[in-house]
Amino acid sequence: MMRTVVATRYVTPLREGGSLPGLVVADDECLHVVKCRGAGQGPRALVAEWIAGELGRAIGLTVPDLVGIEVDAKLGNAEPDQEIHDLVRASDGLNLGMDFLPGALGFNRAVATQEPIDAGFAADTVWLDALVTNPDRTVQNPNLLVWHGRLWLIDHGAALYIHHTWRDPDEHARRPFERIRDHVLLPFANSIEAADARHADRIDQELLAALVDAVPDEWLPLDPVAGDADDQRAAYIRYLSRRLEAPRSFVEEAERARRAA
Repeated sequence: MMRTVVATRYVTPLREGGSLPGLVVADDECLHVVKCRGAGQGPRALVAEWIAGELGRAIGLTVPDLVGIEVDAKLGNAEPDQEIHDLVRASDGLNLGMDFLPGALGFNRAVATQEPIDAGFAADTVWLDALVTNPDRTVQNPNLLVWHGRLWLIDHGAALYIHHTWRDPDEHARRPFERIRDHVLLPFANSIEAADARHADRIDQELLAALVDAVPDEWLPLDPVAGDADDQRAAYIRYLSRRLEAPRSFVEEAERARRAA
């Protein structure tokens, strides 16, 4: 399911966030924002970016196209910044690319209060972020772009943080997600329970297996707790399947937070 392109030119670093993404041209003649597996967050951030982003797309949310992007270590040789040079060299091989949205503006909630935001879209986004435990869509760091009059979801690398330890994943999967109370779109959302009714059944075992099976082995290095790549794929599927089992405490928590907001 993951389309793969080859980066042919490193254009410029995008100095936003901790992962230091870069803008590259690829052999499909398109501009992509590349997320490097050699960045501080490591390859698990790419796994979270892929799974959460594609789940968003599966339920109809606007997420820029995601691709695997081959990066040659030599691509950064012309970059004068040693930090960028080292990052590209450490990311030789397959990374994650996101379609570049030229002219997109960052979401500003102060401006948004003067312009209508679709309440169903807001609820769907809150529901997705609660499902995948994404703490990174706040007023301080909304990770939303406005492009051609629509909101686009970006930067899901902090989601699915259970995979950094895989500590008690079955128990963790049944927990609410209390940090959803800080979600930037929560004040604009209508019923999260209604969003759950729209989408929970759309994410089935077949979809989860297809998305997780598409994760490259090199993003899943041997883990002393989670095991090899196949074991880790099984862990992601089990975790998300458990999270979707009814009753879903993350929905109840999000709805309480929405009413309070």
